[in-house]
Amino acid sequence: MFVIRREAHNPILAPQRERPWEAVATYNPSAVRTKDGVRIFYRAIGNPDALQTPHAGLSSIGTAFSNDGVHFHSRQQVIHANEEWDKFGCEDPRVTFFEGKWYCFYTALGGYPFGPDNIKVALAVGDEPDNFTERHLITPFNAKAATLFPGRIDGDIVLLLTAHTDWTAEHPRPTIALARAKHIEDFYDPKYWQRWHEHLSDHALPELRREDGDHIEVGASPLFTEKGWLLVYSYIQNYYDEHKRIFSIEVALLDHDNPQKLISRTEPILVPQEFYEEYGIVPNIVFPSGATLGERGMLEIWYSAADTVCAKVVLKLRDLLFALDPERPARTFLRAPENPILSPRGDGFESHDVLNAGAIDIDGSIYILYRAMDKANTSTIGLAVSRDGIHIDERLSEPIYKPRADFEQKKGSPTGNSGCEDPRIVRIGNQLHMTYTAYDGVRAPSGAVSSIGVDDFLARRFDMWSTPSLLTPENIDDKDLSLLPEKIKGNYLLYHRINNRLCADLLPDLTSGKHVTRCIEILGPRKGMWDSEKVGSAAPPIKVGLPGKGHNWLMIYHGVSRHGKYRLGAALLAGDGTTLLSRTADPIFEPLEKYELKGEVSNVVFSCGAVVRGDNLIMYYGGADRVVGVATSSLAHIVDALS
Repeated sequence: MFVIRREAHNPILAPQRERPWEAVATYNPSAVRTKDGVRIFYRAIGNPDALQTPHAGLSSIGTAFSNDGVHFHSRQQVIHANEEWDKFGCEDPRVTFFEGKWYCFYTALGGYPFGPDNIKVALAVGDEPDNFTERHLITPFNAKAATLFPGRIDGDIVLLLTAHTDWTAEHPRPTIALARAKHIEDFYDPKYWQRWHEHLSDHALPELRREDGDHIEVGASPLFTEKGWLLVYSYIQNYYDEHKRIFSIEVALLDHDNPQKLISRTEPILVPQEFYEEYGIVPNIVFPSGATLGERGMLEIWYSAADTVCAKVVLKLRDLLFALDPERPARTFLRAPENPILSPRGDGFESHDVLNAGAIDIDGSIYILYRAMDKANTSTIGLAVSRDGIHIDERLSEPIYKPRADFEQKKGSPTGNSGCEDPRIVRIGNQLHMTYTAYDGVRAPSGAVSSIGVDDFLARRFDMWSTPSLLTPENIDDKDLSLLPEKIKGNYLLYHRINNRLCADLLPDLTSGKHVTRCIEILGPRKGMWDSEKVGSAAPPIKVGLPGKGHNWLMIYHGVSRHGKYRLGAALLAGDGTTLLSRTADPIFEPLEKYELKGEVSNVVFSCGAVVRGDNLIMYYGGADRVVGVATSSLAHIVDALS
């Protein structure tokens, strides 16, 4: 698992109106770390020239320097239209300091209207980053986003580029490929490229596109890491449909000795969410063009936001490489070999499915409250007990909680879903509060709560459950209720999912008629990412302490992709329980095993409960809406990644 953090000072570079050559936009930054700081190179668009065709500002390339990687100064134009093959603009630099020289590959626009025949790769070379003295046209064919590996591989200089980025009938999709040479001058030779292009497929990286309508492009210059070459690249979903197009950033790990070999890759790790990414000359764009290794083991990704400004995000390289390790047994959580620990049994209340378990640790025993479904698809709450959290020591033969209220009694089809679903349980003082989804089969699912004293619960006096209270408004799809396990200024903090987002509300008590009245948004879906369709709470938040920072709350949540896959993520909330501090970019748990991939609803892991013993976080979850499994992780590992 890893967390992406946007730089607090974003955007780090914006147009300066007093400089005509960069008055309109400054974006697509390439970055090089030096001993003194960071130098970036960026595409700049100037004020329109009335004598120019087209009547628009030409793109040129600027540079700026920063000692701290945030505040940039000494801005100047270093490459501008000067050759026949770039007379309509110089775009999107990728810069590498290699064997004593600065190499700036850029997109050269040699004709208008712009099209595949006049969009190619060019190169500027200089001894200093602000003084490029050579210019060369590189590709005789359509290409963009070329960049050098920062070191030789098996004695070769290796160039990475995107060939045929602009659609033609002959080349309908882009190809990310490698070019090798012993001498940099070989790349200046059209005959070299003719031979290379005749065998383009031999030089290509493995296909990175997941669907035919998607688009890919080289992003930043590859970075050497202990696990392989790290390639940050642009991934655009639904590229050919402007109404569904989603720009995102992904990362791939390539083999040290053979960069054509793909070791592993991420899904999208960043999509447009902030105002400077959503609004600009071209809205809703994040486009990576630079990557550097910063201080304290941080990976810095430099990117364009809305084709207008430069921005930056950081993440822990260690966490990213762990997530990219193909030999890891799982993501963050490890499954118990005994899984599934609970399965349907008998002909009674739990004969059809058992799933979605809440849990609470009391006096050395873990009480697992799970949703049980009979053959008529009526849900009740069953109970199992485990001393070690894995092995079941006791499992009751009757449910501990049944539908009682009108809003959870079956009213639809005799075999339709109804009852009490997905229990989550917390202890506040001497009371246990169980929130759950109440459903009658006709009205929209609603959130309810019932409480019981700890002593009554332990004595198995389950007739002492309080009369259930409906906490969410009727006829509104509101599920996944969970309580913060302590009060906030005398109020209960209730989490609930309105439609597709996780919200909260403060309630003075949990009695009937005290409905939630507002949605304080905690988390929402991230378009184009693994949790793009909806998010909701999993286990109730877990209190965690951070040195010198007081306490925070760890929230495990579920996210659903556009393909209907249920996975789990993690977020860190401030002490108030509502302020989001960080959130994982990747899922921390996903369906992998047979009992998670196939069942009542396929491709589902869904948690309602977790307990902590020392550093061991024990999480209970439903697999494919059919069985209950358990998985464990280091609590410190999760909190460290989020903090």
